[in-house]
Amino acid sequence: MPRLADHEERRRSITSAARRVIARGGLEAATFQSVAAEAGVSVRSVQYYFGTKREFLLATHRAVVEASGARMTQAFATLGPDAGPRDIVRIIALSLLPLDEPSRQDAIILGIFHAAALAGPDIDSTDTVGAPNYIVDAIAGQLRQLRGTDTDDKALITDAEVILLAVGGLAQGMLTNDDYASRATQLVDHLLDRVLDA
Repeated sequence: MPRLADHEERRRSITSAARRVIARGGLEAATFQSVAAEAGVSVRSVQYYFGTKREFLLATHRAVVEASGARMTQAFATLGPDAGPRDIVRIIALSLLPLDEPSRQDAIILGIFHAAALAGPDIDSTDTVGAPNYIVDAIAGQLRQLRGTDTDDKALITDAEVILLAVGGLAQGMLTNDDYASRATQLVDHLLDRVLDA
């Protein structure tokens, strides 16, 4: 088992290095050489673990998504037994925002990946839709609990998409607008008041 753990740790170390390189200089800065230097490993190690640049970029994207999921899981653990659907949707929304330095770096990286999916050859939009689709489904499930099982599925999905897209826009806005950053929680609560109570 130690060998497996060592391999996983090495992969995590390389994707962490790739995250730092991408946050500083974009996807074009993330070469085998730059990531290897940042991670303190050989170029051959990066190639061994990931094969191609595309593979290590996708692994890096997954690492960012997993970090967001871990933040969400930690926040869910703080909910009491009386937590309802609104509480859960609020946790999901807040977990997607750059409220501290690690999540800020992740928001920068996700913005870079989004831009690359629009224009770059290394990443396609189909490579990055898994997590947003999962979040939409999770929010729609909570809305169904809140509104009842006879609610139209299309309406639930649409409202869940509105929440996700608004929170995604807020996350990117917070990176350059301190006013949005200072009012992020208030803005999320306002959004949920409008959508959940509609």
